[in-house]
Amino acid sequence: MRKIVCKICGNDVQTIRDQQFDMCYYYCEYCEFIFIDEREILSKEEELQQYELHENSIENEGYVNMFKRFIEKSIIPYKDNIRNGLDFGCGPGPVLAELLKREGLQVDIYDPYFAPEKVFESKRYDLITSTEVFEHLKEPIETLKLLKEHLNGKGILAIMTLFHPNNEEKFKKWWYRRDPTHISFYTPRTFRYLANKFHMDVLKIDQKNICVLQNC
Repeated sequence: MRKIVCKICGNDVQTIRDQQFDMCYYYCEYCEFIFIDEREILSKEEELQQYELHENSIENEGYVNMFKRFIEKSIIPYKDNIRNGLDFGCGPGPVLAELLKREGLQVDIYDPYFAPEKVFESKRYDLITSTEVFEHLKEPIETLKLLKEHLNGKGILAIMTLFHPNNEEKFKKWWYRRDPTHISFYTPRTFRYLANKFHMDVLKIDQKNICVLQNC
């Protein structure tokens, strides 16, 4: 039987069993990463069906305001050094990319389902955004490695994903994990570990859902 270790740091993990929904997660005490048992991960077809239920468009005022807050906190403070960007995981309606264009940036988009052309392959960017993406990642290390490769020397990676409560009982009651496409969960400590692993500076981490890293 294969031993399960943390996908982020390789340390031993503890098992979190959700008896109500008959699901299993693994928790790393060292870096605080939580990931779902791979047997619970949806197929690509099932995942796409879930995404198509979302109302993520420029007409959705709440969705737009979420991105406006993200831009204000995570991008505006560093805007003087940003000319171009990539919205990685833009979804069916690239709202964030449109808002960034209104800020005067040149922005490419990529999404494995809705904008699958890998326009970033021969490019480097001053800014890469990844909003409500990291919770969907089966292999976050591989994705972060890819994103770093496409950042300029002092490029910025701005991530938004809701941080888990770092308490087993609260985690079991946490609404965010009820989305069946959400399979990976982080805390500020997780992202500080990742920043160190990838030799990146932490520009900002709040206590809710925002992490901004910069290439060293």
